[in-house]
Amino acid sequence: MDSAVWNPWHGCHKLSEGCRHCYVYRQDAMFGSGDSSIVVRNADFALPVRRDRRGRYKIAPGTTVYTCFTSDFFVGEADEWRREAWAMIRHRSDCNFVMVTKRIDRFRVSLPDDWGDGYPNVAIGCTCENQEMADFRMPIFLSLPIAERIVICEPLLERVDLSRYLDGRISSVVAGGESGNDARVCDYDWVLDLRRQCVAAGVGFHFKQTGANFRKDGITYRIPRRKQHSQAAAAGIDTDGRV
Repeated sequence: MDSAVWNPWHGCHKLSEGCRHCYVYRQDAMFGSGDSSIVVRNADFALPVRRDRRGRYKIAPGTTVYTCFTSDFFVGEADEWRREAWAMIRHRSDCNFVMVTKRIDRFRVSLPDDWGDGYPNVAIGCTCENQEMADFRMPIFLSLPIAERIVICEPLLERVDLSRYLDGRISSVVAGGESGNDARVCDYDWVLDLRRQCVAAGVGFHFKQTGANFRKDGITYRIPRRKQHSQAAAAGIDTDGRV
């Protein structure tokens, strides 16, 4: 399946522990202070509805569009822009849009009037990097009208118990460590525990990346960035939840 990246706006503000070493701030250090970068509307804002010289959409039908990965789709500065973004997402019902947020409590701000039970072409990922954020965000996440829900435990900062939240409303859980020079440790036992919870609940599980500091069997390994995804894949622990 084809994929594309659409960043309608850029920049964010640190909100919780998972934000501490976020790549957005590392990239934007020249523009922002320690806890924020400037939120700006990007030149590619209208990318989903742009066409080439032959009149074809630049993003082909059937594409999975990873949305707003250099910001947060629900950041406050984008409230008015979000109305236009939702309109393009609705118009491109032939594509699937995936977005990840730490601001699930702002989900209803600027929500389209015709949202109903959720646009079927939109998957929302809610980040739960530690138990505190899981217990705050998951009840909100599960209460919202969303067609497809994904839980993102990345960066995974401690052992997280999601078992009380995993039911037919969650399609999958993604786990991964933290990247960057100052990355905090991700322990393989925490990853395996999440996988166990998913299998017990019949929920899919994906181990996305090890992170830079990966602990296994009590030994912490420094994993180069280029190998963090491949090492996770080599573990062979992804599951659709039925094994």
